[in-house]
Amino acid sequence: MMTTDGQTPGKVAERLGDDEIHVWRLAYDHHRGRAPLIWMLAAYLGVPAEAVQLEESDHGRPMLADPHRDAFAFNWSHSHDQALIAIARGVAPGVDLERLRPHPKAVPIARRYFSPDEAAWLEGVPATQRDRAFLDLWTAKEAVLKALGRGLAFGLHRLSIAGSSELPILGRLEGHEAGQWQLHRLALDEEHVGTLAWHGEPRHVRLWTLADPA
Repeated sequence: MMTTDGQTPGKVAERLGDDEIHVWRLAYDHHRGRAPLIWMLAAYLGVPAEAVQLEESDHGRPMLADPHRDAFAFNWSHSHDQALIAIARGVAPGVDLERLRPHPKAVPIARRYFSPDEAAWLEGVPATQRDRAFLDLWTAKEAVLKALGRGLAFGLHRLSIAGSSELPILGRLEGHEAGQWQLHRLALDEEHVGTLAWHGEPRHVRLWTLADPA
């Protein structure tokens, strides 16, 4: 497999800097399960896919098992026929991907599960833009929770996203210092919304797309 500009993931992996986060976009078939993820992790580790072993944290976050536990951290998300994989050293990235679709109950969902300020903001968005705005909030919140190593059970109301759709900011995270977190909206296309989150200093985010198999 190669990137759309002719590079191999193995070559890209060699250039993973300590001040970077690599994000991969690829076609996805749910029948393959974790196979694409394992293949990418193997490329970064420089080992055969069968040598990659995963385990889960107490809250279900997948991570590398020994002997590669400390090589890097990763996270992934898939929606319909697309997937995103984030890889970094020194920080635990969280990434979330959603395919744009109608959300007629976006405002009621926000009122029930989001913070009051987020619900109020969403209500003020023009109806024609509300589906994407809802997913902007949703993917940002999910990315933070995944970077935190928690799931939706943590409570979507316990964190709040501020800023703009293009430049989101973590305004509040219960029990944590929100200002120590970074959010990055991923430039994908008009049909997908993706957000990357991590705890720590700003980093360079490198986004690659794997070419579809011939």
